[in-house]
Amino acid sequence: TSTAFPGLGMCIGILGPTFQDLARNVNRNISSLSLIFVGRASGYLCGSMIGGVLFDYMNHFLLLGMSMLATAVGLFLIPFYKGAIVMIIMMSVFGASGSIVGIGGNVLILDIWGDEGAPHMQALHFSFALGAFLAPLLAKLALGTTVSAENHTEPDFQPPATNGSSETDSVPLFGLPDNMNLLWAYAFIGTYIFIVSVFPFALFFKKSSRQEKSKASAQGYRRAEYHKSLLCLLFLFFFFYVGAETTYGSYVFSFATTHAGMEEREAAGLNSIFWGTFAACRGLAIFFATCLQPGTMIVLSNIGSLASSLFLVLFDKSPLCLWIATSLYGASMATTFPSGVSWIEQYTTISGKSAAILVVGAALGEMAIPAVIGIVQGQYPDLPIVLYTCLGSAISTAVIFPVLYKLATLPLDHQNYRLV
Repeated sequence: TSTAFPGLGMCIGILGPTFQDLARNVNRNISSLSLIFVGRASGYLCGSMIGGVLFDYMNHFLLLGMSMLATAVGLFLIPFYKGAIVMIIMMSVFGASGSIVGIGGNVLILDIWGDEGAPHMQALHFSFALGAFLAPLLAKLALGTTVSAENHTEPDFQPPATNGSSETDSVPLFGLPDNMNLLWAYAFIGTYIFIVSVFPFALFFKKSSRQEKSKASAQGYRRAEYHKSLLCLLFLFFFFYVGAETTYGSYVFSFATTHAGMEEREAAGLNSIFWGTFAACRGLAIFFATCLQPGTMIVLSNIGSLASSLFLVLFDKSPLCLWIATSLYGASMATTFPSGVSWIEQYTTISGKSAAILVVGAALGEMAIPAVIGIVQGQYPDLPIVLYTCLGSAISTAVIFPVLYKLATLPLDHQNYRLV
């Protein structure tokens, strides 16, 4: 699973840097093709719900291999699409298969190592962050920057009326991309995932995989009396956490240029330092998880998120403060999700359905919060709405986790653990 997650991270990270080239490929301006993100997010949500059920009834390795294979095929086909609707539909399928891979990785780690799998969980999510960090670099090497900018400045300001029905009817649904480097960028990631998909299929065909499955089912699982309440609270916790992470990562560039007065090169560096410290601290967390409890890491992350987001709000126009606080914010956000999954496994067993609930909460936060912030920021352009959102989300997670901890650590006479 750790070999699959860099590819999954690259899948998520490659869309943004290549979005302009994809828009040109389907003869649309950027604003009219923004539904591609909605399609991917919708597919991710549906895949999370379906995948959670499937992992409870299907062989984990078979489902993981099939999802990786579907993801690889989707990556190979995306550069060839010439129709916007077809691309949006394909992105939905692509998001669904990717979400199943994400759930599968978390479920397999918990199945194999249980509540002792914190370092492995951190390694899994570090590999995802590493892939997301490398994707823009891959796109820059494959596509370059000057060509993309020159080709897409004008189409972005064309009205949607230029894409008339008479013109679109003459355009085939499939064809070679205008920029062949776009094909190589997606083909590289698709080839990587295709090669890695061989390993789950190999494990599925081994007899030992079935023996391990029967052994795991015979061990039984823990189900706390407040299992559903814990999942609901953790759903909200991940909703605010992932929403804030996506919001800041998506809007920090535009915020830095419009509100803080930074040049585009500086703003791009600010964006990179956020994801760079995010990926670096996920790597360091592999070692920290061997000596620190997941709950301790969550508390430290909450403190860092609160301090850095408050610092951002107070000194929102100081470039030096923005650099320092952004670095701290990225580092603080890095370990929260894998630590949260490892923490809840200490008190109640996480099945495929339970993991799906947590992933759906994260996906909803990733969809809803950035979308709402984009609307509100447009109405109040002079206010740093993005920073207020990050501070509000940090306060929310800091309030929710103590409630989670109190509920999970009630005295044993108030808890009812069942072995099935």
